[in-house]
Amino acid sequence: MDDLSDSSQPDFDHLFKLLLIGDSGVGKSSLLQSFTSNNFEDLSPTIGVDFKIKLVTLGGKKLKLAIWDTAGQERFRTLTTSYYRGAQGIIMVYDVTRRETFSDLSDVWAKEIDLYSTNPDCIKMLVGNKVDKEGERVVTKREGIEFARQQGCLFLECSAKTRTNVEQCFEELVLKILETPSLLAQGSKGLRKDIFKQRQPETISSSSGCC
Repeated sequence: MDDLSDSSQPDFDHLFKLLLIGDSGVGKSSLLQSFTSNNFEDLSPTIGVDFKIKLVTLGGKKLKLAIWDTAGQERFRTLTTSYYRGAQGIIMVYDVTRRETFSDLSDVWAKEIDLYSTNPDCIKMLVGNKVDKEGERVVTKREGIEFARQQGCLFLECSAKTRTNVEQCFEELVLKILETPSLLAQGSKGLRKDIFKQRQPETISSSSGCC
């Protein structure tokens, strides 16, 4: 993982801000952990907001991804809304074994994106996590595809535990950002410094967790 003090160094072509949202316990933090460190941990719920840095090379470009992991609990909701600001990519995560986490996508999370996202061209991805628990599945893949179509989202199912499709989730999202001129321009300049100076309410305690 890259050190934040290096954020001003010209070691990348573009810097993108990505945001993970969804109910508590759907596996957002585990998904992020699996992507950034190539291992799986069953993590406790995130308190406030956490984030990690990942350097990747995609589309012939060196990219620095600042990935923000938000708490899913309702009591943290007002603290995390500011993190939508400036995000070029947003990943909505649900648990295929818990119907309520899928229902909350339309009842809560899609509405939050509409309210707080500042990028009209922001790329959205819908991710159904925990497909390793196929025997406990209650949300079908077809339902996920249909909701993604309605919302204009990319869609994938994955397992943070087995790492199935984990890298593809982030790579497909980032490749789509690279194809979007307005987002590409943002990643080349303004956010390089500001992305690490996210205004945090004093009550936020940043900590690793399972979402």
